[in-house]
Amino acid sequence: MASDEQLKASHILIKHEGSRRKASWKDPDGRVISATTRDAAVAQLTDLREKIVAGQARFDEIASRYSDCSSAKRGGDLGRFGRGQMQKPFEDATIALRVGEISGIVDTDSGVHIIMRTG
Repeated sequence: MASDEQLKASHILIKHEGSRRKASWKDPDGRVISATTRDAAVAQLTDLREKIVAGQARFDEIASRYSDCSSAKRGGDLGRFGRGQMQKPFEDATIALRVGEISGIVDTDSGVHIIMRTG
C-alpha cells in the first residue's frame, strides 16, 4: 500500500470491560459495556458475523443496530482513511482484506471489531 493510498471500510465494534472508553451512543453511562467481558463481546460479534456471511443479515443493518461506534448511524461506514489514522491492528486487518471481504475478530484498545473493506 502506497503511503498516500486511502482505505475505505465499515466496521462493527463491540466494546467490553477492557475498552478504553466505556460508553457509546447506545450505552451512554457504560453500564452494559463495563459488565461485558471480552469473551462475551467476541461471542456476540462472532454470532453477528456468521449471520452476515450466511446472508441472513446485511452488514450495514447489523452495524446500525449493534455497533458501539458512532459510525453505526452510517451502517458502520468509516469513510476513507490513510495510514496512521486508525489503531494499528485495525489498519493492518483492513489492508489484509480484499474489497468486499469481512475480517475475523480484530482487537484494539476500543474493543473488538469485524471489518468489511469497501474500497
